[in-house]
Amino acid sequence: MRHRRSGLWFCVLVLLTGCGRDPLPGFPRVILWAWESPQNLHFIDPHEAGVAFLARTLVLADHQAIVRPRVQPLRVPPGTALISVVRLESTGRGDLPPSSEIAPAIADLAGEPGIRALQIDYDARVSERAFYRQLISEVKRRMPERIPLSITALASWCNGDGWIATLPVSDAVPMLFRMGPERYRPGSGFRVPLCRTSVGVSMDEPLARLPRGRRVYVFHPGPWTQWDYKNALQEVHRWQ
Repeated sequence: MRHRRSGLWFCVLVLLTGCGRDPLPGFPRVILWAWESPQNLHFIDPHEAGVAFLARTLVLADHQAIVRPRVQPLRVPPGTALISVVRLESTGRGDLPPSSEIAPAIADLAGEPGIRALQIDYDARVSERAFYRQLISEVKRRMPERIPLSITALASWCNGDGWIATLPVSDAVPMLFRMGPERYRPGSGFRVPLCRTSVGVSMDEPLARLPRGRRVYVFHPGPWTQWDYKNALQEVHRWQ
C-alpha cells in the first residue's frame, strides 16, 4: 500500500508541475535557433541538439501579407530534428489580412521533408491577440496531426493576464532575452502551464539561472560556430 501511495503522489506531482508532458517527444533537450544568416551546422550531434531555423517571414500590413522566404543556406547533419520557424512582423499600418489567407503560407511548411515541428514567432500587440488566436487555430486545422505546433512568448504573456493559456499549441517558449523593461527572476517558473516546458536564451546575453527540467532554445544573432555550440551546451548543462 505504501508503494502504491508513493506512486500516486509522484503522478500528482508530475501533473502539477507539468514536467511529465513533453511537447516535443523524441527531440533533444537543446534546440539551436538558426536565424537569417548562412548556417553551417555540420558539427552538431543530433542526439545533443535540434535546430529551429527561420524558414519564412510574413510582413503584415495594409490588409495583406508579404512573404519573404529564407534565402540563406542551412546545413545540418543527417538525423537532425528540424523545426520550421515562421516569423510574423506587423507594421501596424492598416488592418491585418484575414487569417484564412495567410494560414496556408505557414501550415504548408509542416509538410516539408524532414520537418518534425512548426513554430510561430510573433510579438503580437494587445490589439492583435484576437487575430493571432484565430490564425493559430486556422494553422493548426491545416497541419498534419503528427506535427507539433509551438509559439514563442514574451515573458509577460507567461506571468501576466494568461491570454495564451488556452491557445491550441503544444508549447510556448518564453524568451528570456531582449526583455527591455520586463523582469525575470533567475530560476523562477511561470504561471501559465504552456510556458513551463521550455525557455529561450541568447548567446549574446548573460545566461540567467534557468528553471530545471526545461528544453532550452538558444538564439545566436549570427552564424553558429563549433565553439559557440560547445559553449552553449556547457552553459545549458550547468542548469539542467
